[in-house]
Amino acid sequence: MTSMDLVDRRLLNLLQSSFPLVAEPFQALGGQLGISEEEVMLRTATLKRKNVIRQISAIFDTRRLGYKTSLVAARYPTTALTRAAHDINRHPGVSHNYARNGYFNLWFTLAVPPDQSLEATVERLAQETGAEAVRILPTVRFFKIGVNFDMVEEKGAAYDYYSPDGYGDGQAPWSNGETLTPLEIHVVRELQEDLPLRPQPFQAIAERLDVSQEELFACARSFQERGIMRRYSAVLHHRRAGFRANGMGVWRVPPERSEEVGRIMAGHPAVSHCYERPTFSDWPYSHFTMIHATSKDGCEQIAREISDQTGINDYRVLYSYREYKKTRVRYFVEGA
Repeated sequence: MTSMDLVDRRLLNLLQSSFPLVAEPFQALGGQLGISEEEVMLRTATLKRKNVIRQISAIFDTRRLGYKTSLVAARYPTTALTRAAHDINRHPGVSHNYARNGYFNLWFTLAVPPDQSLEATVERLAQETGAEAVRILPTVRFFKIGVNFDMVEEKGAAYDYYSPDGYGDGQAPWSNGETLTPLEIHVVRELQEDLPLRPQPFQAIAERLDVSQEELFACARSFQERGIMRRYSAVLHHRRAGFRANGMGVWRVPPERSEEVGRIMAGHPAVSHCYERPTFSDWPYSHFTMIHATSKDGCEQIAREISDQTGINDYRVLYSYREYKKTRVRYFVEGA
């Protein structure tokens, strides 16, 4: 973080939260920052080269596109863990894959299209990679997703967030699955790709789709209104951005308090994700909160705050000690 000046940090805040869907977005960003379009693109290119910015593209709602998705916990012998993780990463529906401390030492997210079985896919991956144990942990309640880091204040800033189950302020629940036209499927395929750094980056996309830029932006707005696209923004490499600790808080919540506690957890600005998931005899933790901080002590402090706010004292914070994959799910592509 020490290599970034205040303009870089302000730029990162804008790229995460309000990337403009206009013909000349970098000029628009420059107007907000008081710098030229050229400087915005130069700074963005530098931050990408340093891997602070992973990608600038659309963030789609997996379930609204009809895909089935789940978090998967697996256990491998230590000597087999890395090979297994790389083999699992070859599946295009795997977007996140981390080694974490604890009995289940590999955690990954998997999405499959409507015509495929998620359970069968997990079983095949587990058999092919020699998993000793595996648990499928789909979402029961989706309380929050709101990944946003305040790069100026150096803290989590997930105040405004998305909840397809309707737990956000003023949000109504979305139904799963949305019928897309052939053109809309092509738009999804285009907008999910990393945006090129040029003055009019959407022009080539519109030309490939044989539509005007205004028609492209209208389609993107329709996606947002229908809950198909959560936003168009940058994804940061949180460690390179200074948020070196990544803790997954798992909480044992009484069933009768599930919704109440989930809402409280989702309201914490340092929590980027909050879900309720099924429990098992060997896994009693129902609520999951992703916490990012500049240090492990920071994550622990946030977990204590959540514990104090909810009264839930039976919890663990599982830390990732190796990131095998973090990307966005690629939809409507071969093999996905």
